[in-house]
Amino acid sequence: MMKNLMTVSELDAKDISEMVRIARKFKNGKNVSLKKVKNKTLALIFQKPSTRTRLSFEIAMEQMGGNSIFLSESDLQISRGELIKDTARTLSEYVDIVAMRTYHNSDIQEFIDNSSIPVINALSNTNHPCQALSDIQTIIEKKKTLRNLKITWIGDSNNVLNDFLFAALKLGADFSIACPSKYSPNKGIIEVAKEIMRKNKSSLSISTDPMKAVIDSDVVVTDKIVSMGDKNKEGKKKVFLPKYRVTDKIMSKAKDDAIFMHCLPAVRGEEVSDSVIDGKNSVIWQQVDNKLHMHKALIWSMLR
Repeated sequence: MMKNLMTVSELDAKDISEMVRIARKFKNGKNVSLKKVKNKTLALIFQKPSTRTRLSFEIAMEQMGGNSIFLSESDLQISRGELIKDTARTLSEYVDIVAMRTYHNSDIQEFIDNSSIPVINALSNTNHPCQALSDIQTIIEKKKTLRNLKITWIGDSNNVLNDFLFAALKLGADFSIACPSKYSPNKGIIEVAKEIMRKNKSSLSISTDPMKAVIDSDVVVTDKIVSMGDKNKEGKKKVFLPKYRVTDKIMSKAKDDAIFMHCLPAVRGEEVSDSVIDGKNSVIWQQVDNKLHMHKALIWSMLR
């Protein structure tokens, strides 16, 4: 049972599989006791804008009989200099669980260190564990297992990739990344990934050629080229485009039944073509749906 969720690297394969099992119980309408969630309150502290993550957390709490309060940075005294540790202690007196979406991973860690209630990382500069877990759920629903699947990520090495990579390797997938050398995962991420590989008999390859990397893939994944907070937008696009755009030509190198994934929001025509994101192999709306059920599973598990 998790007290907090900072990154998927803290979970083992059994933890991940259990979260997927619980999320699918919620999705399939199976009987789950909500006594521990009813009338509890979730605080959403978001420094960054959000559509799917915010909505899915709020609706998850409402459907389970609880309440949620949304707090942007400007709603909190943090914006006027109050220490995060004092805010954490204050919220621990008022609410039952917190989900944080911040620019700095260290902010969430400081909150966790000073909180007596569960805290969920709803996105930081280095991690997005909630997205990774719901995406693993989507793959399992489509492919039954990740063991020996080939997953290819095309594009920027960002916070979404980090936790998705950890989760996939823990469940035995072979992971391939195609990105410009300048934008490869940092050494710390690679070191963690290698340790996971050794324990789970999975593999990781990194190249600069998406056409070769995607050959015989079961899952093809991409994300926005320009993430929130990126400053050199046009310079970054020049490095990535058009080579790292997921097109029908790239998808043709993957297996015929390969699925295409994107956590959204997407810039259509930039990192992915309309024909791919709207095509028969795309599972983006299943990903959206599964965020709701995974967030229920996380809240339910922590409040137990």
